[in-house]
Order: sequence, then C-alpha cells, then structure tokens
Amino acid sequence: MSDDELTTAIKWLAMSPPRGSPDAPPPSADVEVEFGARSQRGPLRSGNDDHYLILRLERHHETLMTSLPDSDLPKRLDEYGYGMVVADGMGRAGEAASRLAISTLVHLALTFGRWNVRVDEAIAEEMMERAERFYRSVDATLLRAGHQAARGLETTMTAVYSAGDDLFFVHVGHARAYLFRDGELLRLTRDHTLARERPSRARMVDVSASAQDHTHLVTETLGGTVAGAPRIDIERISLADGDVVLLCTNGLTDVVDDAGIAGALRQHRTPDDQCGALVDLAASSGGPDDVTALVAHYRIRALSGEATVEPELHLP
Repeated sequence: MSDDELTTAIKWLAMSPPRGSPDAPPPSADVEVEFGARSQRGPLRSGNDDHYLILRLERHHETLMTSLPDSDLPKRLDEYGYGMVVADGMGRAGEAASRLAISTLVHLALTFGRWNVRVDEAIAEEMMERAERFYRSVDATLLRAGHQAARGLETTMTAVYSAGDDLFFVHVGHARAYLFRDGELLRLTRDHTLARERPSRARMVDVSASAQDHTHLVTETLGGTVAGAPRIDIERISLADGDVVLLCTNGLTDVVDDAGIAGALRQHRTPDDQCGALVDLAASSGGPDDVTALVAHYRIRALSGEATVEPELHLP
C-alpha cells in the first residue's frame, strides 16, 4: 500500500458514519442531558419511603504515547450513558426496601454490566435481557434479606437508561415513566395495580391504609412475599432532540392527572424547577403520600450537519 493509499484509508476510518448506519450506532457524545430531582415526605408519614438515583457512565479514549502522526489517530473521545431510578418502598420497612433495591441494582451494574454507550439491535437485546436478570437478582436479595430480618422488604422500582438516542426503561409496580415530546405527554409504563389487571390476579399489596379503590392495590412488586416472580416490563424507544423524560412515584400521579403533569413540563424551566413544581402540585392537591420526581432534558445534535431523523418508537 502506498503512502497516499494509507492516508486515504486512515481518513476514511476517521470519518463519522451517518446517523442510522446499521454498522455504527451514533456516538452518545452527541447527546447532552440536564437532570433535576425532588423528593418530599408525605405530610402523614413519619419518614420518606421513596429513594432515587441519577448516574452517568463514561468511557473515553486518550492516546498516551505513540509513534504515529497525530493525523493518523482520532482525537480524545468521551462518551456517556445516563441512568435514573426511583423506588417506592412499602410497609413498615419501606424505606429500607427501596434503599436496598437501588443499592443492589447499582452494585450489579458495576459488577456485571458492560457499560454500553453505543447500541445496535444485538446490543439492545442483550441489554434488555441483562436488565431483567438484574431485577430478578434485586427481587431475590430483598426476599433473602427480609427473611433474615423476619420482616417484609417490598418495593416498586422503575429505571431508565439512555445511550446515544436509545432509551431503555424497566418497571415493576406503580411508579411511572413518561416521555414529554412536542408538548404532548406519553406514559411509557403501565401501572401494576388491580385496576389495570384481570381481577383474578392474586398478588396484591395495599400500599395505602385508606385506599378505597383498586388503583392502590399493587399486583407486582420486588421482594413480594407471595410466591411467584414479579412480572418485569422492559421496553426501548428512540429519543428525539428536545425530549423530556419524567420518573415519578404514585405520590404524584395519585393526585395530579396527566394533564396537570404535562402543564408543569410545558413551562420553560430547568429540570430541577420542574421537579419542584410537580412536587408542589402534589402537596397543593392534598396528597398524603411521599412524592418523588426526576426530570431529564435531552439535547441531541445531528452529525456532520445532517438533520436528525425522526426517531421510531419501539413501543408495542
């Protein structure tokens, strides 16, 4: 190979492939995310049973020493993945259950996760399978710890993870994940409550002593004492520039409807201000429960001056 041919080949390798290329997922460095969070104890509660976590995973390339010319190598590359988790503990040990669930999930991800920040179809399938295994392990950990402590450790848990313009969400219980796009609110998760299930389902947990309707009877939890593994919902969607993702506990959604939530998100505020507005809405509506809201604003830049392709929703 001549020097000219070598130079041409190196330049070709350095070129960014167009967005949507099946052989090269878009770099997650093209995505910027701004987060906000707010959690507040319910007025009738002695403690807050909600816990949450927002995290960033990172990988980077940096050449330390080389004999190659600078033009032969890519510049330093930093790529990121982002996660949000909210858990709502139940019963007398609710605070301990939600704390243990999130802590266990993080330790599993650090020990066994592959920290994917670029996603294609094969990687997406593997990530969803791994997420289900992690949730099963969290369920087993809560059951084991509850048995050892001679008390129930039970919680709901909803998590989202974004890599590039892919968003994955994993869900058990009645906390919710929403996507707010172009002024419209889309609920991503389905409540695991008796109101949403067949009446014959046997796994039920009354999460409110004053509950008078089936929306408070949870049919799926992590650490549930009733025999049978919980159903875990796992889905994937594509993000678009300007998308907002909301995670919240039922302390918000029990007293504020989707129209009210959408109204708060339409306000051009920071994510933290939007979280505060949502928590204040729950309080002003007389909500007795703990309430937690996490908000993420996504900015997705097109590559090589190309327009961003309208993403496909992978929801059924």
